[in-house]
Amino acid sequence: LLHAINCLAEENGRLLVLGRKHMLVNSSNWRREIMKEMLNKADFFFAENISEDDAFLLYATLQSGKHCKFVTRDFLRDHKACLSDSQTRHLFRKWQRGHQIDVSSSVEGKHIHFSPALRYDCVVQTTGDTWHIPYKDIFEEKYSYQIPRKWLCIQQKRRL
Repeated sequence: LLHAINCLAEENGRLLVLGRKHMLVNSSNWRREIMKEMLNKADFFFAENISEDDAFLLYATLQSGKHCKFVTRDFLRDHKACLSDSQTRHLFRKWQRGHQIDVSSSVEGKHIHFSPALRYDCVVQTTGDTWHIPYKDIFEEKYSYQIPRKWLCIQQKRRL
């Protein structure tokens, strides 16, 4: 967590970390000196240990404005499943793609990589005689908020 906070703090963004109250108890997982260092670099909200923190995450992100991004390894599938209809689920996935930063770590756990949230909608786009089509060139399992990052550009030749 400290490494992730350090990486994100370098971008000069304001950070809010949602955690649970057990993080405040000095232990082998949450050493007091590391918690103090993290508390100096980010704001924290500590929920009850038995709480469902996803609701806090979604509320904090929505309340913080349209440019706010969030980082979680959770795919939020349970929340999408609770939405009443396919159009609402589609809107949630679109919002999620634009706000969730994908995080992955190396096998050794020493390096963290953040893939930024998208600033555009990943659908076929066209302007005049040009089409931009998102694609992936190898098959790999993806989650609903993860989309292809490669685009095929097709332009119609004009006939004389």
